[in-house]
Amino acid sequence: MPNSLAFSVLVAVLSSTLLTNPIIVFAHAGHGDKFHSGSDSTPSLTPIKVDAQTSQRLGIKVELVKRQSLTTSIKANGQIETLPSQQAQVTTPIAEAKLVELLVKPGKLVKRGQPLAVVSSPELVSLRVESEEKLAQSRAELQQAQADLKLAQQNYHRLQKVAVAEIAQAQTQVAFAQEKYDKDQKLADAGALPQRNVLESQTQLAQAKAQLATANSSRDVIAAQNQLQHAQAAVELAQSRITLSKSIYKTRLQQLGIRGNDQGLITITAPISGTVAHWEVSLGQSFSDAGDKLMTIVNDGQVFATANIYEKDLEQVKTGQKILVKVPSLPERTFTGRITIISSLVGETRVVPVKAEIINSEGLLKPGMFAQLEILTDQKSPNILAIPSAAVVEVNSKPQVYLQNSNAYQPLEVTLGQTFGDMVEVKTGLFEGDLIVTQRGPQLYAQSLRGGTEPKTQEHQHPPVNSKPTTPSLSLWLIAITGGSAIACLAFIIGAFWSHRRQFHVLPLINSQIDQEIYDNNTK
Repeated sequence: MPNSLAFSVLVAVLSSTLLTNPIIVFAHAGHGDKFHSGSDSTPSLTPIKVDAQTSQRLGIKVELVKRQSLTTSIKANGQIETLPSQQAQVTTPIAEAKLVELLVKPGKLVKRGQPLAVVSSPELVSLRVESEEKLAQSRAELQQAQADLKLAQQNYHRLQKVAVAEIAQAQTQVAFAQEKYDKDQKLADAGALPQRNVLESQTQLAQAKAQLATANSSRDVIAAQNQLQHAQAAVELAQSRITLSKSIYKTRLQQLGIRGNDQGLITITAPISGTVAHWEVSLGQSFSDAGDKLMTIVNDGQVFATANIYEKDLEQVKTGQKILVKVPSLPERTFTGRITIISSLVGETRVVPVKAEIINSEGLLKPGMFAQLEILTDQKSPNILAIPSAAVVEVNSKPQVYLQNSNAYQPLEVTLGQTFGDMVEVKTGLFEGDLIVTQRGPQLYAQSLRGGTEPKTQEHQHPPVNSKPTTPSLSLWLIAITGGSAIACLAFIIGAFWSHRRQFHVLPLINSQIDQEIYDNNTK
């Protein structure tokens, strides 16, 4: 009876298990006995059991291995460089300058036009003093010219009034003389007045007209007018000298492209936005020549990745092509860029310099870094077995990948071929259709060093609170549970019935067998 009951329970459990566990992922059959690790298995190739919760926490992602045609590439070694337009040398703008103030520090971000340093210059100080002296002299001359102008204006107005009065008087005399002459002429024509009187009247008229002409062209007024014009010109000249005196200093500053104050101090500003990279001065330092270096500003928001391409590969390289760049200090990062410059000259070593611009918004790439460039061409490879490069984990200098096999991750050593951007060819170790870890492989390896995590029992695995099964999957589960329960009940009834029938027929046989065994033992 106990054996029958155990058999019934076993059948029920197996039936429920088969019906309630819909999908289990197994590895490709071609892997053979790779997963049966014995006592001689190395720790790095031991399967890693990680429960679902740990997998989710580690962010493990799996993908199918498949054959695909990939873009071929040209690989070359190079370095990171600064764009010529994004690097500027800050120098002294004038000879005999002295650094009196530093406004920034190395590594500081600055914007274009931001003050960087203040220097003094004997030349500018002297020029400023000379400018002030000329300005004072010009202002004094202006005051004198303005005073002369005022006097000239007063004299002109006075003489002009006198001339107006004289003209009016002369005009009256001309009118009286003209009237007298006209009367005398009529009387003389009538014979009532001698001709001699007419001649006298004519002479008086001519004298009156002469006086009027003299009054209209008064020399004093003309002289006063000329004096006034001269005074006005003197004022304008003095004003222009003042303007010139003021502009001498400013013009010199503009010629130097700098900003100065009234004390002859020069403020040097940043020519571009960027980072203060090199600091080559100290406070109080003097510079004998103009153009001596103060500091270097570098804007590394965009950088060049430069490399030399062999002449034979040149026909595959074009401007605008995408490149992938890696640097040894950041092995897990891949930077992208576009080729912008292909040199038109071939060097003695039959190589052609190529430059590609890379957006470096995080500032991780530094000028002078060694770089590995991969230029993606327009050509395609044949269909090959390829996986993401991120799936490969270096363990003891050997490339490995993690293969999902049932509820475990099996590390496998693989043989790699060519690299195609973010993909790498697999020559041996994997089969098409394998499910491998493509994300968080290093974390999975670290988990293996800690011994992994045994899968939790079914009764401790709770579905997420927010998970909502769809109607079709819920129906399948209900059918599976109902069918499993029915099979379990049927197996239990059959087992009980079979046990009841054998209770009376099998028991004697069993007893006889036991007696025979006791007899045999005694005879021995």
